[in-house]
Amino acid sequence: MHRFFVDSKNVSEEEVRITGSDVNHIKNVLRMKQGDKFYVSDGDITDVTCEITEINSDEVIAKIIEEHENTELASRIVLFQGLPKSDKMELIVQKATELGASQIVPVAMKRCVVKLDEKKAANKKKRYEAIALSAAKQSKRSVIPEIGDVVSFKEALSMAKNLDVCLVPYESAKGMEGTREVLAELEYGQSIGIFIGPEGGFDDKEIEEVKECGFNIISLGRRILRTETAGLTALSILMYILED
Repeated sequence: MHRFFVDSKNVSEEEVRITGSDVNHIKNVLRMKQGDKFYVSDGDITDVTCEITEINSDEVIAKIIEEHENTELASRIVLFQGLPKSDKMELIVQKATELGASQIVPVAMKRCVVKLDEKKAANKKKRYEAIALSAAKQSKRSVIPEIGDVVSFKEALSMAKNLDVCLVPYESAKGMEGTREVLAELEYGQSIGIFIGPEGGFDDKEIEEVKECGFNIISLGRRILRTETAGLTALSILMYILED
């Protein structure tokens, strides 16, 4: 079944009202009709199956017929991704959404090749938000991940200090035993940050700043992973550990 996200104000105890662009999508693209069913999430706690009772020019009304358990991880996971080249960020946003990330923050690091001016950054953000929405629908997420504005490395560190745990995969980190020890200490419901360097990796000064913040520098193995692979690997590991 198709999934739609709605504002919580459009959800009552018995019915859901869908407005905006999704009305045209339901009527003219999907060609759904009265009696057809779909999933609805309000981005918070509501996750239900609905049945269409009325289709109007500006809204679709559906009755709630079944409630579902929320599909989100108990932990809030924030991916701080060093800006990659080309369209790699689109892949990262899509797959990070599927793997349960709560927020994806593009970070301008010293070795980033990509430089975005304000206009380009705004357009990219809109594109990433559309990809996150589509991926959230496909993967049956209950929440659409938030796509952050491009921030500096210093700003990212400041944001991450508000999280319970921060993990920094780094190719020069030694051994997996330390990684296992850090992961074993993760607790249910903790907020977790993941820092991923760009194609050129972290600058030495950036790693020193990470250490000063007390973040956990970890290894993801003896192989060197591409920037678009490293974050998804870390998210996959966390999903396995934290999934109920």
